[in-house]
Amino acid sequence: MRPADTRLRFTRVYLENWRNFTRVEAEIGRRAILAGPNASGKSNLLDAFLFLGDVASDGFQQAVARRGGVSRLRSLAARQPSHIALAVRIAPEAGGPDWEYELEFAHENGRRPAILRERVTRDGNDVFLRPDADDEADAERLSQSYLEHAAMNRDFREAAAFFASVRSVNMVPELVRDPARSAGRREDPFGGDLIERIAATPENTRAGRLKRILKALRAAAPQFRDLQLWRDPQGAPHLRARCGHWRPQGAWHTEDQLSDGTLRLIGTLWAALDSGGPLLIEEPELSLHPEIARQLLPMLASIERRTGRQMLISTQSHELLGADDLNPGEVLLLIPGEECTEVRAAAAMDEAHALLDGTLHAAEEEAAVDDAQLDLFAEVPEETV
Repeated sequence: MRPADTRLRFTRVYLENWRNFTRVEAEIGRRAILAGPNASGKSNLLDAFLFLGDVASDGFQQAVARRGGVSRLRSLAARQPSHIALAVRIAPEAGGPDWEYELEFAHENGRRPAILRERVTRDGNDVFLRPDADDEADAERLSQSYLEHAAMNRDFREAAAFFASVRSVNMVPELVRDPARSAGRREDPFGGDLIERIAATPENTRAGRLKRILKALRAAAPQFRDLQLWRDPQGAPHLRARCGHWRPQGAWHTEDQLSDGTLRLIGTLWAALDSGGPLLIEEPELSLHPEIARQLLPMLASIERRTGRQMLISTQSHELLGADDLNPGEVLLLIPGEECTEVRAAAAMDEAHALLDGTLHAAEEEAAVDDAQLDLFAEVPEETV
């Protein structure tokens, strides 16, 4: 059985007044490609998933503060009431009980963030709904989510652990090359601790992953002959690659000599091969030759088949969207409007290319929102509260 058969994955997301988005609901597949031009909100949409992971791992207050507070998160187009709401549905790949998590929050009298509503359901049945009687008696409790408390999330710990497993990758080659790269960094999405993480991986696992990455590199650039972890005389770890050269044994290049595109590709593939929950990959085509960008989705698909890991990938690349195995149903179009961004599934790949070319405009593609479909925040019958 494939690992994905039993793993949870995101299947739906709902956002209200979250950054670029006033009201959005989208279905999410095992692989989701977010396509849109610059400043359309691709990173902001991915960050909604990471936000839930931060709430589960570090707490609600810190997750909001890390993003500059409620005023920075709330859409500039928000109307009254000006709350922010997120909701997701998660389910096993092969079917089984699904979970829904909803979080609605705002400023508390213009000061710190306060939770207005928090709800978890399992197969449509409430696990809890807040505010509850204890919250009414002590409003201070609404400064924290149940998601972050082991004592309170026992009945939905599977979902809380899933949120905490979300990871992001957006390699910055300058950080990978920086000799002081690992100072204070842990699981850095920008790659500051990439080489330290490679060095800390058990030798057999590390060798296997580097071998698979080398195979991908050679498919894109045949001159690569070897890829390995190497320690200098001071014991500091380095990533080095041996490339074809006029010398019989070729030439070794450490990370400070490798191109931006090579480092981004290595870092992205390493993150994908690592164990964990959903992986958010931001514009992996940056600094890559167009021919290599065309091969990127098949590379990641091969890893997904091995690991079962869900991947959500943002892009504005025609080449990446030209992958032979890409289904239009996997592509979400982010269409910027005058005040906010619309998100909808692509009916055909021509739409995605038209969007990147600037010939698809939200005003020309307006569709009425079916309120019946936006059911993640449906009112709960009074007798169930």
